[in-house]
Amino acid sequence: MGYVKTAVLMAAMTALFMGVGYLIGGYGGAVIALAVAAVMNTFTWWNSDRMVLRMHNAQPVTHGDRLGLHALTTELARNAGLPEPQVYLIDTPQPNAFATGRNPANAAVAVTSGLMQSLTREELAGVIAHELAHIRNHDTAIMTVTATFAGAISMLANFALFFGGARERMGLIGTLAMMFLAPMAAALVQMAISRTREYAADKAGAEICGQPLWLASALEKIAAGAARIDNHAAERNPATAHMFIINPLHAHKHDSLFATHPATENRVAALREMASQGGHGSKASGPSLSASRIPSTRTPKRSGPWA
Repeated sequence: MGYVKTAVLMAAMTALFMGVGYLIGGYGGAVIALAVAAVMNTFTWWNSDRMVLRMHNAQPVTHGDRLGLHALTTELARNAGLPEPQVYLIDTPQPNAFATGRNPANAAVAVTSGLMQSLTREELAGVIAHELAHIRNHDTAIMTVTATFAGAISMLANFALFFGGARERMGLIGTLAMMFLAPMAAALVQMAISRTREYAADKAGAEICGQPLWLASALEKIAAGAARIDNHAAERNPATAHMFIINPLHAHKHDSLFATHPATENRVAALREMASQGGHGSKASGPSLSASRIPSTRTPKRSGPWA
């Protein structure tokens, strides 16, 4: 089903891309846009994960790292019934994380240095489990495709101002309107996908790690950090914002049509309700993460899992 959704999304984005091409250059522009979209679809499918990781200057984390990030990710992937993903670290003080990759066999989980510093190990387990849920649900392919196409559509729409054909067909006002409406249409697709998948990944992530409250606590801390700490790489590449567990661009706090993520308080409430009902795991997720294998982090003086 994940591949079907990705194919439908790529077709929709291609149609939007061709529409912008037609407005710029007529039928010839649409044909050129179709050819470009075909190349982009192929290139994006195989390389979008590396492109996104490069945008955020993510560095690989190897087996045996001193913080145990790789080992924790490996254990959680085993619980989720997934192949071992690649693990990356992004050097930015904003606490956040995302997953990428065209399928579970070619996936990566990236966390920021700020996340490592601000969360306990239990909370980190909840975040990684959430990202692994995206991988298992094939959300990562959809997220990377939309990120690449949204950026390309925005760039193509901005080119319209410099092409005489677009101005002749629509006039200056119409051209300017397209420059705003085309990227907005792409963004709406991103937002609709992001908002629905986050709730599903929260639920599945809680099942993978076995403790919904770990993820609930992590979401509260990440939201607070993201609201006051800039993520400069994300600001330079806003089309990737929907990939993160919490919007890195300081989006609106309340659920709305233009929010890339559901309201954090709504997600936390759903996780707490899940915990109160005893939703600490599922047969499909495998055994929950053993609490005895995660050091206690209840001492108030500790600022993170590594202190």
